[in-house]
Amino acid sequence: MKNVKRAVDILKTSPKHPRDEAFHMSARSSFTTRRKAAFTVAAASIVLALAGCSSATPAADGDAENLGDLSLQLSWIKNEEFAGEFFALDKGYYEDAGLGEVTMTAGPSTGSAELLSGTVDVALSDAISIGTVVANEEAPLKIIGATFQKNPFTILSIADAGNILTPEDMVGKKIGVQASNTSLFEALLAANDIDPASLEIVPVQYDPSVLINGDVDGFVAYLTNESISVAAQGYEVANLPFADNGLPFVAETVTVTDQAIAEDREKLKAFLVAEIKGWSDAVNDPDAAAELALELNGEEAVPDIEASKAGAKAQAELLIVSDETVDNGLFTISEKLQSESIATLAAAGIDLEASDLFDMSLLAEVYEENPELIAYSK
Repeated sequence: MKNVKRAVDILKTSPKHPRDEAFHMSARSSFTTRRKAAFTVAAASIVLALAGCSSATPAADGDAENLGDLSLQLSWIKNEEFAGEFFALDKGYYEDAGLGEVTMTAGPSTGSAELLSGTVDVALSDAISIGTVVANEEAPLKIIGATFQKNPFTILSIADAGNILTPEDMVGKKIGVQASNTSLFEALLAANDIDPASLEIVPVQYDPSVLINGDVDGFVAYLTNESISVAAQGYEVANLPFADNGLPFVAETVTVTDQAIAEDREKLKAFLVAEIKGWSDAVNDPDAAAELALELNGEEAVPDIEASKAGAKAQAELLIVSDETVDNGLFTISEKLQSESIATLAAAGIDLEASDLFDMSLLAEVYEENPELIAYSK
């Protein structure tokens, strides 16, 4: 527990949203290098006073055909990461569920400020960012589902340089760490009781060529991004996933306000129905998912269609689908996954119960009312 506390204490020091810097890069650069530390929490205190004014279009007295418009804050640019949302929009799943116009605002954003100010109805975020805001600012937010069952960060290595398969394998090695990912990497070391002095942290940018060239032995990367691009160049790669080594949490969380749950329950359930249908399509056909992202958003968001297809496939297999989703459906957050996020926060003195952060009752009702949605595989 001491190690986990050190890890979370480190994470709490990051001053800005993890993706802000990358957001200003070119689209091609942002695709291949965009991943920043996902634990940074946007300051929400300046908008908490507005929370009481937060509004969402109310459901029309249970009229499933007229639930009103919905606004969605995305965590990143409009690429294949949001393929399920694009399918739901393109195939009319939102409309079929009774929603009006669904608007999507590109990130970067953790979504908390937008939710609390009432400018969006739903935000895609992560359990650590939202949990910290809930605990520190008493923000009235809840997570009602999650696209990603695990976070995607990894230490990428190449066999010729010596695979890094365990945290201990980093000792004595040179690890390339981007400035925006420094806090996250230090948290990984702390969670695994690795002395930073036992290895060399090499400041790098987001181009994995430093790994290929042998300038570093390991490289902070994304399982669905740089790991794929390096392997595509013919290298045998190895990954040390953060989620499997002391820093597990759910990501791309469907986050809403308590007020929305109380007042717009049917509207949120309709949204979840459409999301499950959209992500079922994306999981079953990753190539089509990438192609749709390109069609709807252009080359600025999807500059390399083959890389986008590989990323869509990897996120489906590595991040979205799990034993839990097979048994209980997409967007499920098991009690174990909830407990892991809560334990990480609690170890740093941020005390939350699972019920303070998660409300899985809406998703449970969705599957009870639409049991056919559980079997998403075709």
